[in-house]
Amino acid sequence: MKAAVLKGTHRIEVGEWETKPLSQDEVKIRVKSCGICGTDQHIYHGHPGSAAVTPPVVLGHELAGEVVELGAGVTGLQVGDRVSVDPNIYCGSCEYCRSGRVQLCDNLQAVGVTRDGGMGEYCIAPAANCYLLPDTMSYIEGAMVEPLGCVLHGFRKVDIRPTHTVLLIGGGFIGQLFLQLVKRQGAARIIVSDPAVEKHAGLLALGADEAVVPAGEALERLQNSADVVIECVGRQQSMELAIQAARKGGQVLLFGVASPDTQIAVSPFAIFAKELRLFGSFINPHTHEEAIELIRQGIVRIEPIISHRFTLEQIPDAMSRYPQLNVSKGVIVW
Repeated sequence: MKAAVLKGTHRIEVGEWETKPLSQDEVKIRVKSCGICGTDQHIYHGHPGSAAVTPPVVLGHELAGEVVELGAGVTGLQVGDRVSVDPNIYCGSCEYCRSGRVQLCDNLQAVGVTRDGGMGEYCIAPAANCYLLPDTMSYIEGAMVEPLGCVLHGFRKVDIRPTHTVLLIGGGFIGQLFLQLVKRQGAARIIVSDPAVEKHAGLLALGADEAVVPAGEALERLQNSADVVIECVGRQQSMELAIQAARKGGQVLLFGVASPDTQIAVSPFAIFAKELRLFGSFINPHTHEEAIELIRQGIVRIEPIISHRFTLEQIPDAMSRYPQLNVSKGVIVW
């Protein structure tokens, strides 16, 4: 098959790639759409993903496609089924798995991270990780079930009430997913902070009450302003702002994926005096089915917030120029 293969740091090449034989509990999927995640960019630049990455490997952990072959022991799926893949594979035997915290698995494996993923014509995945897609859902929507599932895991950590002001820091794809969920929850006011003024009209159309550039007078107004702050960027300044923007008794979710060497300056006294609650959020345990339903019911809209569509052959160039292309969310489509 043809695939975009990560060969090393800053090296992705499109060429022929051999898929491994099916085990009895796996299926072979003809990939129809695969998202390019910020984590893929981290991996491309030499950082770990949800687990350590050993090139050569085919990236792509946000994927959907058609089942074309079944392992000998697979039941519940048929050739021709349209599926979305939850990429995360848990060991089931470490202390975290046995205590119900599978996302913290000591032996985590993942399609598109530790094993070949969706940036190829075909992908091998455990049948247990495949979820049937409604006929009304596109393959692009099916591929985006995974990031929405990750957002759901983080969203469940915060308690948003009708009296709350919610600040979303970052108006990219993840911020726009959070925005739709927060709007559905019924917060009193939703503010989105994003330096790209050209995004603001779209954010207001999705349900934000206000979109601001985090600078000058607007930055001053954000201080101690929000009951719930959700940081969707993963940069030093935005994470520091998240803590500064939380009012007394506030909740702060640091969702954006930072580089491993990123450090932030935090005032422990501010956390103490404001009695803040800080949360982290890692991957997407047990959220895939709910994410499918949110998209199927039109509660979360996907297609309007996809900024770029690429062919497989365009991936090496796209990965090398991702920031310059101003990609909010890119998908590979066949």
